[in-house]
Amino acid sequence: MHTDTERCVRAVQSKDARFDGWFFTAVLTTRIYCRPSCPVVPPKPENMTFYPSAAACQQAGFRACKRCRPDTSPGSPEWNQRADLVARAMRLIADGVVDREGVPGLAARLGYSPRQIERQLLAELGAGPLALARAQRAQTARLLIETTPLTMAEIAFAAGFSSIRTFNDTVREVFALSPSDLRARVPKKTSPAGPVGPATPGALTLRLPFRAPLNPDNLFGHLAATAVPGVEEWRDGAYRRTLRLPYGHGIVALAPRPDHIACRLTLSDLRDLTVAISRCRRLLDLDADPVAVDDQLRTDPLLAPLVDKAPGRRVPRTVDEAEFAVRAVLGQQVSTAAARTHAARLVTAHGEPVDDPEGGLTHLFPAPEALAALDPQSLAMPRTRRTTFTTLIRELTDGALNLGVESDWSQTRARLLALPGFGPWTVDVIAMRALGDPDAFLPTDLGIRRAAQELGLPSTPAALTARAAAWRPWRAYAVQYLWATDSHPINFLPV
Repeated sequence: MHTDTERCVRAVQSKDARFDGWFFTAVLTTRIYCRPSCPVVPPKPENMTFYPSAAACQQAGFRACKRCRPDTSPGSPEWNQRADLVARAMRLIADGVVDREGVPGLAARLGYSPRQIERQLLAELGAGPLALARAQRAQTARLLIETTPLTMAEIAFAAGFSSIRTFNDTVREVFALSPSDLRARVPKKTSPAGPVGPATPGALTLRLPFRAPLNPDNLFGHLAATAVPGVEEWRDGAYRRTLRLPYGHGIVALAPRPDHIACRLTLSDLRDLTVAISRCRRLLDLDADPVAVDDQLRTDPLLAPLVDKAPGRRVPRTVDEAEFAVRAVLGQQVSTAAARTHAARLVTAHGEPVDDPEGGLTHLFPAPEALAALDPQSLAMPRTRRTTFTTLIRELTDGALNLGVESDWSQTRARLLALPGFGPWTVDVIAMRALGDPDAFLPTDLGIRRAAQELGLPSTPAALTARAAAWRPWRAYAVQYLWATDSHPINFLPV
């Protein structure tokens, strides 16, 4: 979008927050870059230039605006609706792969050479993988400076910098302030050393931005209604769960607010902060563009009333793709309560214990390697489903099946369909909630067929699929609106 100058200028002049994260405005006279909704008086059009990423702005010598804080805007929705090389690379960079494995590790995961990755990212985003990872480190550093009492040395290494000097230089270059100056600007009432700071070591309280509108009912309702005891819970108005992370584990509490998601993270290793935030945003689909989605779905006169009644529905996703695939198999042809019971037994028997002084969480969901050692006969399910379960675990542990953020959606679908016991419903629900495909559709789902019949839509899978072609590429969001016609607990924010 950043190449459409006229459209970008209109968005900046109207301070349209819908475009935050889509592009960034760099002001040639002040050498500052902003988000489109920056509250200051817009510069003259001839003094504006536009970039597709904060990293590209920084690489061109611009520094972040201190008023609108463009580095904290929601991520571009492009990376969640595409499965091409650039989108997969951006999802991996957000997951901290470059910081942990370098550019060669990023390239190896994608199956391309480092030079190809660099060329593709530069062409579309104006910055290579190192510059994009650097911008992300700077954002993480600012978050830690402003919300924790950690020393600057601790922040530098927690944010992924290799040295304190690099940390200091990057912060000064990006924000035009030293790390100490950034901390001094924090209001006293929200100072990290004050009474509202983290109560326990490793705990952080922060806000996760999103593009309005956001309807939390089905989003949090689904997560709470399907929560696995010991791994997930709804407590004090927040969805809480354990997280398996690269350097350790964590516990997150997420609560909906009118203009943000309140997030409280307790991490065993602060180096996991960037990854934890990325996975929480992915879980709640916070980088979606609800206006584009809802406008497309409103073109169908039978869907339009559902969208108008409760706009901004998101697709509840996952923080662990392998975990979700296992739970999808456990939930085949059984009720939500039965699926939770099956999963809870696995967690108790094979999950890794964790300590949760603030709630009732007890375990991490078992990793595929732990489940590979269990006796299939101990699973209280039909023989054919046991075969499906053990085959899935073997594929995941052998690396033959990749469900990570770097996966190619079409190849993964084909691989899943080739496994015994994986029909269209299971594959599409994994594609929708684990892979993140915004166009995944469930025409054979009982709830979808019942909703279609009530609305006057075709109720047979083939006819409904044909009708749903007009909803592309947002059929996964149409699923949420159709499910919401039912009185199932997944559609309501817990009391």
